[in-house]
Amino acid sequence: MNLHLLRVFLTVVEQQSFSRAAEALFVSQSAVSKAVRELEHQLDLPLIERSGAETKAVRGVQLTDHGNAVFEHARAIFALERIASEDVRDRVELRQGSLRIGASTTVAAYWLPQSLGPFVRRHAGLTVELVVGNTEQISRAVIDCRVDVGFVEGAVEDARIQASLWRSEPLRLIAAADSALGAKRRPSLAELARQTWLVREQGSGTRQVAQSLFAARGIEPARVIEIGSNEAIAHAVAADAGIALLPETVVADLVTMQRVRTIKLDEDASMTRPLYRLELVNRPRAPALQAFLDQGEAVVSAPARARGPVRRR
Repeated sequence: MNLHLLRVFLTVVEQQSFSRAAEALFVSQSAVSKAVRELEHQLDLPLIERSGAETKAVRGVQLTDHGNAVFEHARAIFALERIASEDVRDRVELRQGSLRIGASTTVAAYWLPQSLGPFVRRHAGLTVELVVGNTEQISRAVIDCRVDVGFVEGAVEDARIQASLWRSEPLRLIAAADSALGAKRRPSLAELARQTWLVREQGSGTRQVAQSLFAARGIEPARVIEIGSNEAIAHAVAADAGIALLPETVVADLVTMQRVRTIKLDEDASMTRPLYRLELVNRPRAPALQAFLDQGEAVVSAPARARGPVRRR
């Protein structure tokens, strides 16, 4: 069924005139008549009772039984088209739609809130979901299209993912403030190797950074304890359960309260790690995602303080 011909037929019936339909469609009356006849030929059904209706608008347009049926189908088809057009327009103009963001725990707790808060207030009609997991889990969610974009702490090597540098995050090696190691401030590598190290689970970006530190400095920890939360690790360090390499944003409050101390490595008092934005290669950005990324570029890069633990999904 030719939808252009069907639209012309619908307009003729709604306008109850071939001439008024021609004006509404910005075509000639003969073109309208021809389109209706072509539709009848295509369907092999008579749609209009012809008794001068095409030339005498005052008499209106009389439909056959077949014409009434086709008219009702046409109304339903083009009503659905209007609904679809309105829905698409609303999505382009961000009055409705959805945005699914994946983020590793530290990014979700400290880096995204400053962008997410203004965005959800500005676009109240959007459904926004934040999925939290470790780097491996978020990269898998990007590949499976369960999230539109991911923000992670660890390196991702997968040809299906486009990883772009998003931020640089300062790191701190910390020990309990009242511990012997904390009092030294700059211990030797041998002393560091004798310590209990508190690390994240496999697949975490923070775990990757700790392992990179071990390899670069030749440190073989005497004992490693795995804990699945940066905040839990920070408080365990404050309780002198071991030492850890963590993002500065996570330990800032504990340093201020003098519950933990920063340990210097050689002459280097600080380290940084890259944070990455992950997108599926060749997946077009939806308007909601593009608006969120554009807003994020305008936000000051200082991270927010988390007000409580991040709940994993």
